[in-house]
Amino acid sequence: MRNQQRWLLLLLRHHHSHISRRHVINQSPFQVINPSLRSLTYSRASHMLPYQPRCFSTSELPLQHKESDQISVLTDIFSKPNKTNDEIKLDLESNNVVMTHDLVIKALRSFNTAPDVARRVFNWVKDNESERLSSKVYNYMLGILGSNGFVKEFWGMVEVMKSKGYGVSRGTFNRAVERFEKDKLSDDVKKLKELYGDNSSEEVCSKVCKLIRGNLWGDDVEKKLRELNFEFSSELVSMVLENLECEANKALIFFRWIEESGLFKHNDRTFNAMARVLGREESGEKFWRLVDEMRTAGFEMEREMYVRVLDNFVKRKMIKDAVDLYEFAMVGVNKPSSQDCTFLLKKIVVSKELDLNLFSKVLRVFTESGNSLTGANLDAVLKSLTSVDRFGQCNKILKAMEDAGFTPSQIQQSKIAFNLGSGGKDKESNEFMNYIESTGTIPKSKTWTSLIEGYCEAGDLAKASDAFEMMVEKEGTSHAGYALELLVSLHCRKRRAIHAFKLVEKMANEKGLRVWHTTYKFLVGKLLAQRGFEEALNVLHLMKIQDYPPFLDPFIKYLSKSGSADEALAFTETVTVKKFPSTSVFLNLFEAYLKAGRRSEAQDFLAICPRYIRNHADVLNLFCSMKPQKATATIPAAA
Repeated sequence: MRNQQRWLLLLLRHHHSHISRRHVINQSPFQVINPSLRSLTYSRASHMLPYQPRCFSTSELPLQHKESDQISVLTDIFSKPNKTNDEIKLDLESNNVVMTHDLVIKALRSFNTAPDVARRVFNWVKDNESERLSSKVYNYMLGILGSNGFVKEFWGMVEVMKSKGYGVSRGTFNRAVERFEKDKLSDDVKKLKELYGDNSSEEVCSKVCKLIRGNLWGDDVEKKLRELNFEFSSELVSMVLENLECEANKALIFFRWIEESGLFKHNDRTFNAMARVLGREESGEKFWRLVDEMRTAGFEMEREMYVRVLDNFVKRKMIKDAVDLYEFAMVGVNKPSSQDCTFLLKKIVVSKELDLNLFSKVLRVFTESGNSLTGANLDAVLKSLTSVDRFGQCNKILKAMEDAGFTPSQIQQSKIAFNLGSGGKDKESNEFMNYIESTGTIPKSKTWTSLIEGYCEAGDLAKASDAFEMMVEKEGTSHAGYALELLVSLHCRKRRAIHAFKLVEKMANEKGLRVWHTTYKFLVGKLLAQRGFEEALNVLHLMKIQDYPPFLDPFIKYLSKSGSADEALAFTETVTVKKFPSTSVFLNLFEAYLKAGRRSEAQDFLAICPRYIRNHADVLNLFCSMKPQKATATIPAAA
């Protein structure tokens, strides 16, 4: 009973002293954080989203590059020995690479057989990001030096590690001993074995964890821990906490006891190690109390802890906690990167339900910290909306971003309009166009055209036509040519070529729209294919009015296969501003008739042609050269 009470006392001892101390972002950078403000509450459990397991790829982490990309960038940067410190910083920033603790370890692991590159990475981090150099990092670098035969540098780093309270890990010891024995460095082998001994950090950690795991916490455990007579460094305490990750309660009891016993005074490293352990679904309240206590004690949240816990929250669908963690971190010195904002926004919009309050909260925290939203933020969010078939909610997203000071560009407006139209979101499309107008940004022709193009993509002729009418009414016809071509194409796909012609005729004659040449040519071919010969001739007339050259080939092809003599004559009368076109037009038409085997129709046409055509030498020669072998046709004499 006594042991159980002591256990509970250790877990809850700090609860009342810190329960009300939460932090908010101040409006002015000169204000002191007021611990009495409570923007982050402890009543989180009831608001947590249900746990839905899902695998997340490396690309979903807040950092922009995947691990392989980051290592590739680091290889390119640090393989060049003459780069200055500023040049390296610039290269890292331009590639959006943040030198985190995990990345340093991965880099050193990759450069195991390239000690010069590994040394440059380590030294640069030591000079510029020294907080990334943990015992683990030092041991990786020490292992590279030992396994590659740099004996003098190896022992020099051992002394540096001793001064920091770091021990030699088992893996580093094994790699160095193997190389020393291979090189027959017996004195160094002996020295290393004496150094490692039985009291290495790993050995001590193993004994401490075994004792804690195997017993119910109480006076006996505390007594045995004291009797071990070990010096508890921040490295050792952090290692113990990390090894007790699966037993968070015991880790927290040890964390509380080790300081209250007077054996160790916690620092930022051990606080962060404990926070990483508690950053789990079942330890939510304990986690928030601890990070609040850490901030109150004047310690900062490490980037590595933030990334690991944030990823853990997201994987467990604890989006509200992830947003609260982001807000908490943005108050501190080690602020999350701009990519973290985008990462969270994407996760919010693909959640089971879109929580606009959380979305707006991330935007507020981001902008109040002096940042500005960009088109890249919107593009990423819209892509995520599309991935969960939720693009119809983009208007809500746009309104939230507008409140945060962002307005989409003309190109983005066009993309949104197209997606709404092609997705059949008629109501949302109207809301979007109204929203653009309400912001004082008059929708440009390109946005209207994109909306029409979206409707055409969806095959919705009625909505596309209505949008086109609205576009012409609001924007005029000066930039309506492409939109009209889209509508004509859709009409023709639905075998409504004659309706397309009527639309073109109305726009050209009544609205003064200069129809594109390609639109006329396309329409002519479709009219002839859909039994609209007279309308096709009228298109030629419209082309003449707008000074376009005549489009003859589809007419000649149509007439040679199925056209009558009267239709052929009507064509020749329409194709030129004069009464009849040049002789070459007639010759091409006669030749097409004859090649198609329609000699009788060719003669009928010839019979009603003008006299100068009937008597033309080239025409007579053409008929004679293509006479049937067994019959001689009589060419009508000139009147």
